Amino acid sequence: MPYIALKHLHMTFAAISISLFLLRGYWMWQTSPRLQQRWVKVVPHINDTALLGTAIAMVIWSRQYPFVMDWLTAKLLALILYIVLGSIALKRGRTKPIRLLALLGATLTFTYIVGVALTKSPVLAG
Repeated sequence: MPYIALKHLHMTFAAISISLFLLRGYWMWQTSPRLQQRWVKVVPHINDTALLGTAIAMVIWSRQYPFVMDWLTAKLLALILYIVLGSIALKRGRTKPIRLLALLGATLTFTYIVGVALTKSPVLAG
């Protein structure tokens, strides 16, 4: 698979990931029983595993590594923050306002990750 195809596959998994996250966030806010459906608990994890797998493959293929390339380090650290905030938003937040704030924070963090990927810079100028 050429690198550009791998990159597009990675971007597709990223788009699916944020779409499913926002959908689950909406259902959480609505206290929807849809959140308890089996596919809702399984499919995002499968997609996110594929997203991470394509990211690792691109890192190896391009020989650009986190903690060597500042923009990849920023993406990795932002990914960890996104996972923590997403967990609070969808599971661990004690109240809906806390969950909503975490959902907003996770969405902004995801936006930052995309910005870093597009600019190859950890500092996004407005």
